[in-house]
Amino acid sequence: MDHSETAVSDRLAELAGLKDAARSGPAAGTERQHAKGKLTAYERIDLLLDPGTFTEIEPLRRHRATGFGMEEKRPPADGVVTGWGAVHGRTVFVYAHDFRVFGGALGEAHATKIHKIMDMALAAGAPLVSLNDGAGARIQEGVTALAGYGGIFQRNVRASGVIPQISVMLGPCAGGAAYSPALTDFVFMVRGTSQMFLTGPGVVQAVTGEKITQDGLGGADVHAGTSGVAHFAYDDEETCLEEVRYLLSMLPANNREQPPAVPNTDPVDRPGDALLDIVPVDGSRPYDMAAVLRELVDDGDYLEVHESWAANVLCALARLDGNVVGIVANQPQSLAGVLDIHASEKAARFVQLCDAFSIPLVTLIDVPGFLPGVDQEHGGIIRHGAKLLYAYCNATVPRVSVVLRKAYGGAYIVMDSRSIGADLALAWPGNEIAVMGAEGAVDVVFRREIAAAGDPQAVRQQKIKEYRAELMHPYYAAERGLIDDVIDPRETRSVLVDALAVLRAKHADLPVRKHGNPPA
Repeated sequence: MDHSETAVSDRLAELAGLKDAARSGPAAGTERQHAKGKLTAYERIDLLLDPGTFTEIEPLRRHRATGFGMEEKRPPADGVVTGWGAVHGRTVFVYAHDFRVFGGALGEAHATKIHKIMDMALAAGAPLVSLNDGAGARIQEGVTALAGYGGIFQRNVRASGVIPQISVMLGPCAGGAAYSPALTDFVFMVRGTSQMFLTGPGVVQAVTGEKITQDGLGGADVHAGTSGVAHFAYDDEETCLEEVRYLLSMLPANNREQPPAVPNTDPVDRPGDALLDIVPVDGSRPYDMAAVLRELVDDGDYLEVHESWAANVLCALARLDGNVVGIVANQPQSLAGVLDIHASEKAARFVQLCDAFSIPLVTLIDVPGFLPGVDQEHGGIIRHGAKLLYAYCNATVPRVSVVLRKAYGGAYIVMDSRSIGADLALAWPGNEIAVMGAEGAVDVVFRREIAAAGDPQAVRQQKIKEYRAELMHPYYAAERGLIDDVIDPRETRSVLVDALAVLRAKHADLPVRKHGNPPA
């Protein structure tokens, strides 16, 4: 072997050593990470992506900061791993904070790597997944680190509605760092190890005197069930990342593509006899809308979004005849399925997401109205309910709605009624579509007549019977063209599949505008 061959061999060995050092990281840091029940950045990427598909970029970048001893600590990769790979054979870009290096804190070089991968994802038209486990801005780099966050936020907004953006919270996320996940389409959290808050427990106690733990302030269950910041919460990282893969299998690569279809082995004309037992004829009796979904969608399989938050409305991604659909449905099992502030916000964001990524919408309606109350009115139910109304009116994807039982008042109009642009409005034979329930309507319209009657209760019951017969019979709306058809509940699955197949090529021309001004 001559001198030149030796030099090349040495260079290659040096390169391999540098990359191995970056991937293996400090041994003590790896042990601490595992002791907390957490994986390393590379281990997480290996779980997320198809085996052997990850291509890392800028693994050798180092920071240029000086002072506070930083010039003595210049590990390769600078605390973040960036690159791309495949999920179910489709390209996905990813960045993962490496908590073993500077606690995953963001500095100038760290931020530049993230900016680069975000720009590549947008240019390539492929989803971006961030695996978040960082301690916020790198204090030693001062305002330069904060500016790095600004660049991330700007790119989150630019990519919004263009490529799917998924944030996976696998550790602490405090201060301004929490805003990037909040700007993305989906947020996943892991119980016990991930938290999100703008000001930590120490600051909260110093300012307000309230004592609270990190989990109590911003843990997975808090954000999945109380604040609505997180869409999904899981007990461990492995399950969490597997569910991220499942979600990606339902989403298109970008807003110019259709969601991926898969072969379907579940018969389209599968009889839905069970639906007759699931949904009681008596409109005052509750039932589980999730059971209805399982009867309608392929193989009874769906992914519910925000399952633990605003449970009175159900939002889910599923497939009908192998094609992805978004389902919005009132949940009579929770608050009788009424719409309130949180349910309106939840459904509005989901409708916007489906519309942005060409996912057809199916709306299952069983709604008694908006939740009454001083708290709701003072909290802005008008404004928040208008968000859902705006989202539906603005949506150009195929839209099919089905009234299962009750559909009262403004809540019916908001739930993708024919009058706000549903392409096809259907109903089951037991539907009650009206301004309000018969009892309430009679108490308003015939109040004086009932009060003056010798037997007020008998007169009231008679008026209720008359009101139902004249204005609330199942075919009243169909006779006036507000319902396209009244269908046999057992045929709902096949009717939906047929309708969506016809509407798949739908195209809607929108007025020229910079953007709308939706309710805030």
